[in-house]
Amino acid sequence: MNRSRSKLVAFAGLVIAVVVLVVAMVGGGSLTAQTTTPEPGSTSTSPTAAATAGATPAVANPSSLPTINASQLPKEARQTLALIAKGGPYPYDRDGVNFGNFEGLLPKKSGGFYKEYTVPTPGESDRGARRIIVGKDSAKYYTPDHYESFKFIVEDK
Repeated sequence: MNRSRSKLVAFAGLVIAVVVLVVAMVGGGSLTAQTTTPEPGSTSTSPTAAATAGATPAVANPSSLPTINASQLPKEARQTLALIAKGGPYPYDRDGVNFGNFEGLLPKKSGGFYKEYTVPTPGESDRGARRIIVGKDSAKYYTPDHYESFKFIVEDK
C-alpha cells in the first residue's frame, strides 16, 4: 500500500509540473491582463481601426530599448512590415504565432500580447534569425539575432 501511495504522489507531482510548464509556455508572463490608458489629450485609435483605415497608429516607445527608424531596417524587414500592415498573406506558417517574451527583454505583458513575424535572411535555407514582434498596442520590435536583442521600430510618417 505504501508503494502505490508513492506512485500516486509521484504521478500527482508530474501532473502539476506539466500544468505549470504549459501555463508558463502559453502565458509567457503574468496571468493577469494588463490594460493601457491613453495619455490625457490624445486620441485613441485601436490597432484594428487603424488597420481598417489603412494607417499605422503612431506608437510611443513603451520600452527602454533603443529605437530604429523603419527606413533604416533591412529591405526584407520593411517588406515584412508592409505584409503586417496588410494583414498578410505571410510566407511562413509560423508568422503571426504568439511570442512568449521568455527572454524578458520586451515590456512584460500577459500571454498572447505579442505576435512574431519572420524577416527573411538572404542566403539562409530556413527562416533565419531575424524577426519582427508586434504587440497588441501596435508597438513593433526588430531582432536581428533571434531574440538576443531588440530595437523599437519607429514607423515613418
